[in-house]
Amino acid sequence: MMSQLLKRSGMLFLFGLLLLGSGKGITATMANDSSIVNTEAGPVQGVVTEAYRLFQGIPYAAPPMRDLRWHAPQPVMPWTDVLDATQPGSPCPQLATSYAEVGSVNEDCLFLNVTTPAVVSSEQLKPVMVWIHGDGAVGSGHLFDARQLATAGDVVVVTINYRLGVFGAFGYPGLEGSGTFGLQDQQAALRWVQRNAAAFGGDPDNVTLFGESYGAQAVSAQLTSPTAAGLFQRAIIQSGFALMDMPAGSLLPGLPAMEWYGWRSLAEVESFGSMVAPGLGCADPATALECLRQLTVEQLLAYPQIMNIFQAYAFGTPTLPQVPAQALRAGEFHRVPIISGSTRDEHRTFVGLFFDLAGQPVTAGQYKLLLLGAFGKQAARIEAQYPLAAFASPSLAWATVLTDRMWARYTFELNHLFAAQMPTYAYEFADQNAPMYLPFPESFPPGAFHAADVPYLFNDESFAASATTEQQHLSDQMIHYWTNFARTGDPNGADLPPWQPFERGAVVPYVQSLASNRIQAVDFAAEHQLDFWSSLP
Repeated sequence: MMSQLLKRSGMLFLFGLLLLGSGKGITATMANDSSIVNTEAGPVQGVVTEAYRLFQGIPYAAPPMRDLRWHAPQPVMPWTDVLDATQPGSPCPQLATSYAEVGSVNEDCLFLNVTTPAVVSSEQLKPVMVWIHGDGAVGSGHLFDARQLATAGDVVVVTINYRLGVFGAFGYPGLEGSGTFGLQDQQAALRWVQRNAAAFGGDPDNVTLFGESYGAQAVSAQLTSPTAAGLFQRAIIQSGFALMDMPAGSLLPGLPAMEWYGWRSLAEVESFGSMVAPGLGCADPATALECLRQLTVEQLLAYPQIMNIFQAYAFGTPTLPQVPAQALRAGEFHRVPIISGSTRDEHRTFVGLFFDLAGQPVTAGQYKLLLLGAFGKQAARIEAQYPLAAFASPSLAWATVLTDRMWARYTFELNHLFAAQMPTYAYEFADQNAPMYLPFPESFPPGAFHAADVPYLFNDESFAASATTEQQHLSDQMIHYWTNFARTGDPNGADLPPWQPFERGAVVPYVQSLASNRIQAVDFAAEHQLDFWSSLP
């Protein structure tokens, strides 16, 4: 049963991890101590420097423990004493991995962090940017240093924790909210922003929701969720995969094809729960949920691959009535301006980590077999279009096929869908010498790999130590593009190369290529051979 479940789950590893009343009347506490802010639940005290203010570990919902495990997020208990917000709150439960050494068994984890410029005003409120980190099984909001983004861009940045894996997307027959608890957490954090942003100098009526990889997937979900209506005014999707299917063997050798790369039907998620429960000692359906809630975090995490089995969010629910891919294609999403894009070499991350680093680089013979397994009768045509002679290695050939077929193809379609309804700015991150922070094989050139763009926005000491002067300049430009967009819905600004909107009817829709010393338009469809891919049945 376990092997069958793992195959069905798809083991959605490594979704873009960096390695994370209305209440609008609340106003900023600017009197004598700008390190203390009165939130709706009580006062918090953060850190203030000449450049920024940082408040960490602010609870936005009650701890989802015991009876609140697998329950919609509940209001936090108010406090009267000043809460110490100088340190991060606990990450949500997760297992450390080779690419993210962040482990936690603490369910008291629904915290957020607020970073602002040092000077804020209750009369001139700043745009708010809410970041959803990637992966879905590991990560935490505090891992993303927003000081440079907030100060250089003159915005308020909120990074959040949300329930992950089995805690965030578990399902079981009769369990209200099955498969959507992480999405509900994100919406609870957005509602907290609506009620409290002004207290930190942020504008609750100008909120940009942004995320990368699994975080971008969550942004796509929120765009189609009826319960997220009005919670944000702009959205940024970085390396999202809302429309993506998964050909056989594309993520890991031997994994079967999947219709959706990040969604599950409610029935499927609930069936996973029914299969997992007996293995955890909770076989009786009448008492299984009560039994499962009594298990410790350690007992749940001891079950093989349980975090990955429940990574995908469930549709057919009040939070996600439709599979978001179909809702997006039907034009049924919230009308907000969009930035949407991907990296130049998305799938090198997955081939590098799960093929080459695992000691099984693609060989010439395996390349043919992988193509055949993934694409069947079309394999010969694809091999002719992507011949091994054109690449330095079979692994690079395989990564390029999947970058174009999976990432570029569906990113381009997504941009067309958005552009038909609202202002859309498309980009491709193309710095092929981006600093590497993943455990990548030295023999495999990562290029502009999946998640390579994230440190350019969350520019911390580690990035500063490894980036060239040109890469630092690109970081500055990207920060200003993103924050200009958060301010006005248009990324353009003084001293920045112009960025035209993506026009659906254009012969060559405008896509901004972002590389060191080379920000310019790119013919995205030609670069990724999308005419060829659209010719296949």
